[in-house]
Amino acid sequence: MAKPKKTKAKALPRVPQSREDAVWTVGRIGTLQREIAAHKAAADEVIRAAGEKFDNDVADLAEELAQHEEGIRVYCEANRMKLTDDGKVKYHNFGTGTVKWRLRPPSVKLKGVEIIIEQCRKLGFLAFLNEETKINKDAMLADPDKARLVAGVSISSEGEDFVVEPAELETAQPVK
Repeated sequence: MAKPKKTKAKALPRVPQSREDAVWTVGRIGTLQREIAAHKAAADEVIRAAGEKFDNDVADLAEELAQHEEGIRVYCEANRMKLTDDGKVKYHNFGTGTVKWRLRPPSVKLKGVEIIIEQCRKLGFLAFLNEETKINKDAMLADPDKARLVAGVSISSEGEDFVVEPAELETAQPVK
């Protein structure tokens, strides 16, 4: 059996050794964050410009495509019985492509939900209603001692975060 490779624990790089080093490090973190934000803003601008160029480049093509799609739809609807062998099939193959007629799945649209719920209860159509019971976690957090009495419930802290917030410094512009 081969011996497992020994790996050395990586040393923590750039640990400040004094308060002055820590002050400099926090300042450097702020500088690096601003530089990263500037690069991100520049990249976002390049992406926006590329998207705008793409939209402009394909606008005419998209318009022509929409016209052809509408035209073939009108033609196929006018000639549907001939193309579908008197309705025996729901497609037609042109050789260069196929057109298909597909029924969309049914959907339910509701207006006045409260009235609909009341009518379903009145008519006895309880199968149309979902009765949900959910755990109220906010109430458990408000009364953690009582909540801990319930089997399976534990209330704990999410831990602690360490956050570095460098001071935002105005960058002075050289006076000409």
